[in-house]
Parts: sequence; structure tokens; C-alpha cells
Amino acid sequence: MEKNKKDKSFDAVKMMREIRDKISLDTQSMSVEQLKAYIKARLAENKSKPIGQK
Repeated sequence: MEKNKKDKSFDAVKMMREIRDKISLDTQSMSVEQLKAYIKARLAENKSKPIGQK
């Protein structure tokens, strides 16, 4: 069976891996409390709320 290859203008998997790797580097040596503060700050920057909270 042949697979069709298309040129992608946007690669979501690549982007997600890059984001995940950056977050991992930023948080690798953080304590639980520091990690909570990091997440809270990032959510505040984007004016986002954790999933399941209104």
C-alpha cells in the first residue's frame, strides 16, 4: 500500500514536542511548590484557567 506524502505548512506534532521540551527544561529542577507557581504564572499570562474550572 502506498502512503501519500504531503508537504505540511504546519506540523502540530513537531510544535507540541518543541513546547514540551522547553517546559521540561524550564521546570526540571523545580520543587512542587515552584512548579505550582510556574503553572499559575503561565496561566495568568495567557488569562487561561485549568481544565474543569470556571
